[in-house]
Amino acid sequence: MDIRHLSKAIMRPSRVRLAVQFGCAALCLYAGWRFYLFTSWAAGHTTEAVARPASVEAFLPLSAFMALKRLLVTGLWDAVHPAGLTILIMAIVMALVVRKGFCGHICPVGLASRMLAAAGRRLGISHEPPRWMHKGLFVFKYMLFAPFALTVLRMGVPEIESFLFSSYNISADAHMLAFFLYPSTATLIVVTTLALLGLVVPYFWCRYMCPYGAMLGLFSLASPLAITRDASACTGCGRCSRVCPGGIRVQEKVRVNSPECVGCMQCVEACPAKGCLAPALPVVGRLNPLLPALAAALLLAGFHVWGVSTGHWDSTMPLTMLRRFYAMALSGMPASGF
Repeated sequence: MDIRHLSKAIMRPSRVRLAVQFGCAALCLYAGWRFYLFTSWAAGHTTEAVARPASVEAFLPLSAFMALKRLLVTGLWDAVHPAGLTILIMAIVMALVVRKGFCGHICPVGLASRMLAAAGRRLGISHEPPRWMHKGLFVFKYMLFAPFALTVLRMGVPEIESFLFSSYNISADAHMLAFFLYPSTATLIVVTTLALLGLVVPYFWCRYMCPYGAMLGLFSLASPLAITRDASACTGCGRCSRVCPGGIRVQEKVRVNSPECVGCMQCVEACPAKGCLAPALPVVGRLNPLLPALAAALLLAGFHVWGVSTGHWDSTMPLTMLRRFYAMALSGMPASGF
């Protein structure tokens, strides 16, 4: 294989997307490890002070959603979890630029769903649900998101600030860490069930259960980027629909503007008809299918650099004060974990 063909094989959209996904997952694991060291110090089990990694706030979307409303009403940025708000706005911007790019390229749960779907196919147990079932389950994640969204929209700024500045919210990520370190029996049963469902029904969690994905899907409807299909070049083979993580019937569309599109470009890569499928913008026209993955990675990096450089990433709360809040939160948790 010559250099040109090797480069073409390496730069396939699916491989670039996988590299971005694994890179983001590695960053999450590193942040989790640093946060574990911080909580160990906060709980008094180690003597060396470790700074709390702000990126763990990505796992606090409910707090960030409340902070977003406060920002829109008052213009004030959340001082407790500033990185959480930055990450939420980044995910929304990403949805507006490259559809649900956060789900398709950044989210570690999206990567786990992809791995489960691939394993299910290799085991021969993966099946697409009937269309009537898919349409019924499709709305479930929106039903999970709607009550929370309506509650936050009805909350006044004093109520939101009461939660944001509460001791519970300040150390909410410690409770999240405990959730992963010390899962209850019920949690293990639920997670195992979802994993098994992910083996049988591709992307079960992402398609039908994730309220965060539901929110980003609504924003993605305003994205100008969409997969376009040249009907004259289409062979009707259906490969595009079979590989779609969102269960979209791509071969029936002229322009894919579904809230379930994650911008993964799997349909484009799977299409055997040259020039049939491609991402496109209304004025610019058709684009390189590598663009969504690269744009998602650049947006993630760009928002991080912006947040750090402008003071919208790390909490301004003194480390000693943070330690007191976390020490209180960790006092009821098993000491062996910290």
